[in-house]
Amino acid sequence: MTTSADPVAYLRTPQSIRERCRQIYDLATQGELSHFTLNLERLDTVAHLVGAETIRAYPDLNVPYHSRWRHFNVGNLDRNALLNENLASLTSTERCRSKIELAILSVLLDAGAGDLWGFTDPKSGHRHNRSEGLAIASLYAYGDGIFGDQPFVATSARLKSLTPAELGGAFQVSQDNPLLGLEGRCALLNNVGRVIESRPGDFKGSPERLGGILETILDHVSESRLKASDILRVLLSAFAAIWPGRCAIHGENLGDVWRHSKVVGPGETHGMVPFHKLSQWLTYSLLEPLEEYGVQVVELDQLTGLAEYRNGGLFLDGGVLTLKDRSAAFVQHAPSSELIVEWRALTVILLDQVAARLRESLKKNESELPLAKVLQGGTWAVGRTLAAGLREGGGPPLAIVSDGTVF
Repeated sequence: MTTSADPVAYLRTPQSIRERCRQIYDLATQGELSHFTLNLERLDTVAHLVGAETIRAYPDLNVPYHSRWRHFNVGNLDRNALLNENLASLTSTERCRSKIELAILSVLLDAGAGDLWGFTDPKSGHRHNRSEGLAIASLYAYGDGIFGDQPFVATSARLKSLTPAELGGAFQVSQDNPLLGLEGRCALLNNVGRVIESRPGDFKGSPERLGGILETILDHVSESRLKASDILRVLLSAFAAIWPGRCAIHGENLGDVWRHSKVVGPGETHGMVPFHKLSQWLTYSLLEPLEEYGVQVVELDQLTGLAEYRNGGLFLDGGVLTLKDRSAAFVQHAPSSELIVEWRALTVILLDQVAARLRESLKKNESELPLAKVLQGGTWAVGRTLAAGLREGGGPPLAIVSDGTVF
């Protein structure tokens, strides 16, 4: 595949993410970035912290995937088991379809919630914030039938008609419990409903429901094996129209793709840097339902690490990256700003380097410890720990203007 032959298809590949992020990383090694200095002498220390956390959390090194399913069980309550009980009467196909729906909805709702919002679990009475709170809230909303005409179903009609007030009610939003980007999150789900309706070739079956994408994913299975990059390609193509208008080529919305003045490439891809953070997070979150269904997902490390504020914070708070202008830490930045594009691009490449160091120290290969497990084993957790030690509330080292669809 070449960028000139099919620029949209190219920008939807993990290869394009690494190639464009590598350009920014190479500029950093030459001291030619506008916003960051790269301090590679700190990388071994950060990798050691990640390794120590991985061993602490998973002493047998049986590390699960970094997926949305980890968040459903916080607070010592096995909500995955409760979900399985509710889905027990379904066929294996219907059960997989429902779990895929839940994963998609929960991931799409998993942008930064802000420092003030939290969700109180009606079963345990415990309050959870950030990603875990959003996960639990989405699980209860799905079980309550907020997204469909019955519990544990998400239909195009219901998603299209969902209002911010309804979503806010399900997520316990109030004046004293504000959720960042509520309107943006709801608009995203409204767009999902429209896409399901307008793309019957991607969302198969009747009634028109989100889980119909299962059959499209299974079309790429060969001898019970499925490439992770094929899952990502299906998701990026099917959901292209849901994202707010940003970069586009020939009218095709590119989603989590941004511009940087020092990035080069042929034709219309010149200056573009793809990340597809939520879509890759979603791909990681579909692995378990698909494997439970009997599909072996392979070539996981073709996907990249997630360019979001916890992993990015790992390197900024860990001293691998420093801001050239320290005052930039005290102002808000749009996701489109070159400072944020640089931060995210450097994060992608540095995560690959941490993964290589971790595998060497733990004597594991890529298939035994893919990036999906490196993220879970330590990078995200260490990023959160460093943030908690440096800032009250444990927020990110850089303030990002969020519309609920990127971070």
